[in-house]
Amino acid sequence: MNDSHFAAKKRVDHIMTAFFRFGAWFAVLLLIAFVGYVMVEGCRCLTADMLSFTEKGLGNQLFNTLYLVFLSLVFSAVGGIPAGVYLAEYAHKGHLVKGIRMAVETLSSLPSIVVGLFGYLVFIVIPHSEWNMLAGALTVSILMLPLLTSVTEDALRTLPESYRLSSYGLGASQWQTVLHVLLPAAFPRIMTGLIMAAGRGFGEAAALMFTAGMSTDIRWDDWDLGSPSCPLNPLRPSETLTLHIWALRTEALEANANEQAAACSAILMVLVVSFSLIARYMSYRIDKKMGGN
Repeated sequence: MNDSHFAAKKRVDHIMTAFFRFGAWFAVLLLIAFVGYVMVEGCRCLTADMLSFTEKGLGNQLFNTLYLVFLSLVFSAVGGIPAGVYLAEYAHKGHLVKGIRMAVETLSSLPSIVVGLFGYLVFIVIPHSEWNMLAGALTVSILMLPLLTSVTEDALRTLPESYRLSSYGLGASQWQTVLHVLLPAAFPRIMTGLIMAAGRGFGEAAALMFTAGMSTDIRWDDWDLGSPSCPLNPLRPSETLTLHIWALRTEALEANANEQAAACSAILMVLVVSFSLIARYMSYRIDKKMGGN
């Protein structure tokens, strides 16, 4: 009886192991197939003219994407990381903390198009402004904010209590412990949160349609920050790669619209993967320099 019962449990264990292995391999193969299809189609359609920084090329949209994601990460990090530190190290249990966590969770579940409409109202309509990159970056940072807050809080909470006790034992104050001990130790996980937030920024389109604009007019010989054609001016309209893909697929104003959309998708894929690899390498080097394993 015991032998048959044990054999039945082993069969169930083998079946469940095979099921979970199948799920893991299915996800991996699906990702490989998706990336492969996008890259093959994009590289097949990519031409030298598309890589240029002209009206016919995609270089300006690529620059706008990188610049906008950078600004969004700065804004979201300034708000999200301190919020996570507060929730993990300073906040006491109570209605206020519950309200903050509920607000963060609600914000993370809002559709991006709703956040885009909010950004359009606050950053475009109320200040009587035109579509611009700054409005788009601020709107995207709202979408990134709950992710960075949650990741920072979880990263700090999972650190061993001995880190805090050792720091306090050496005479450090709470803010010194947070700044010089806890944040460096949690940096790799916070960097992972930044990578995930950047991925959302690279792929965002709905929120940017209402804020960043659907055009770009960059002159690479104009470096006057007050000029509407200066590349570094954040107050100019800034069409990103995702917006360009949407315009090509919906409006198709050019004869090679499908080819340009495929090339845009491949460039965006390479951009996201490259950013992830570079950020992870930097995180590894910083963690190693700080004495991490």
